[in-house]
Amino acid sequence: MVAQGFTVDLNKPLVFQVGHLGEEYEEWVHQPIVSKEGPRFFESDFWEFLTRTVWWAIPVIWLPVVCWCISKSVRMGHTPFEMALMVGFGIFVWTLLEYSLHRFLFHIKTKSYWGNTLHYLLHGCHHKHPMDGLRLVFPPAATAVLCVLFWNLIQLLATTSTAPALFGGGLLGYVMYDCTHYYLHHGQPSSGVSKNLKKYHLNHHFRIQNMGFGITSSLWDKIFGTLPPVKVVEKSR
Repeated sequence: MVAQGFTVDLNKPLVFQVGHLGEEYEEWVHQPIVSKEGPRFFESDFWEFLTRTVWWAIPVIWLPVVCWCISKSVRMGHTPFEMALMVGFGIFVWTLLEYSLHRFLFHIKTKSYWGNTLHYLLHGCHHKHPMDGLRLVFPPAATAVLCVLFWNLIQLLATTSTAPALFGGGLLGYVMYDCTHYYLHHGQPSSGVSKNLKKYHLNHHFRIQNMGFGITSSLWDKIFGTLPPVKVVEKSR
């Protein structure tokens, strides 16, 4: 954990330390510390509180919003079949967004002080401490800001009556993603799709971090050529 004479002290708040790692940050952040007790990020108790989120807060906060959005399109006269198509399309678009964010933003390479610091806050902390149960889902305050941006974008691209259902479907996809992500780290599936997804995701964390960017499925990894080699996945079993 030494780079250019700098050592990260894991017993002190980490956020404003990791930037000093410079070019060595990429290697450091991908050497995971497997512990359910996460590190402290900030000296301030207020900012520290904002970085911690229990997983069940995601469905509790956002599913009512999903229901309200869907009901709004229903009240505007759309049939159940049309609603299913729009919500399903919203979920489908979310899976592409999930993959794209994970691959191109969450795994962007940085070496500057503020680049490293921001990356650590965004996703690096998750790779360094992958079992930190209070930092596995996105903080609601940050999600709310993104929701405003995406809602305005969808309003530009869709009609007045379809926009709520499309947004609700995308938001439902996000809720499914965050809950699935938590389960893949802390659940113990014994068989089936969930067991394979867990192996697939942990392979991304502990063996080949530059592939396997899908969380809820491997569809986009297959399409865009970032599916891990079969032998690597088999070794993780």
